[in-house]
Amino acid sequence: MNMKNKLSDYWNLKDSQKRSVLKEAYNKKKMSWIEIADILDTYPNKIRREAKRLGIQSRNKSTAQKTALKAGRAVHPTLGKELTEDTKLKISNSQGSIWDSLSDKERAERSEIGKRSWDKKTEKEKNEVIRKGGEAIREASRTGSKLERFLLEELTKRNYRVQFHKEHWLKNQKLETDLFIEELRTAIEVDGPSHFSPVWGEQNLIKNRQSDLEKTGLILGQGLVLVRVKQTKRISQRYLRAVLNDLLVVLDQISEQFPQENKRYIEL
Repeated sequence: MNMKNKLSDYWNLKDSQKRSVLKEAYNKKKMSWIEIADILDTYPNKIRREAKRLGIQSRNKSTAQKTALKAGRAVHPTLGKELTEDTKLKISNSQGSIWDSLSDKERAERSEIGKRSWDKKTEKEKNEVIRKGGEAIREASRTGSKLERFLLEELTKRNYRVQFHKEHWLKNQKLETDLFIEELRTAIEVDGPSHFSPVWGEQNLIKNRQSDLEKTGLILGQGLVLVRVKQTKRISQRYLRAVLNDLLVVLDQISEQFPQENKRYIEL
């Protein structure tokens, strides 16, 4: 007997039978209160109250939305839609405000949830995540990281003539810089987490730090300014904008007065 037929005689059933049928429709068949109400020719709130009376807990809003999407009863609100930068920024700011409002205990709890989620993965799943991470890093080395590309685009919009991944620009040195603004005599290096944290192991961290020190010495030795942007947070629209604003302040200062020799290394 299909669910519609089971529900058709619902109002004539005993409470124990009602609970069994309603629970099957809602929990097992994943029907919504609206669908059930339509079959019973009544309104959804009446069915919700009926479920509560019988001890059947309604899904929360988030779970209800996921269930509706999975069942094909609803279409994702952003499916096929391109969000504007303004909308992305508002969403990011909203999410950031929620994170900022969390206590240290709440943040630790969320981090622990992430750790438990990782621990539950099989070795195969973990290796796949690591493989994709490696691919992303190799791709970033060729085309630039998301933060690098964002800064390039935004600085270009503001009429800075930015050279991207400029190579062999120091005499007798095989050197590449992430971003270089010649008129300000300023190089900008964007350092991901692997430059200051053992993301890929201690040996890789040591190698990256040594490489960074050598590059810093070569750039400063040419009388240039070096701005190192350290990506200390997860990439979000909010974070990207914050880094950009800090960088623009520094570039404005350099433009107004080129810094003295002992002030040409700047970290953001």
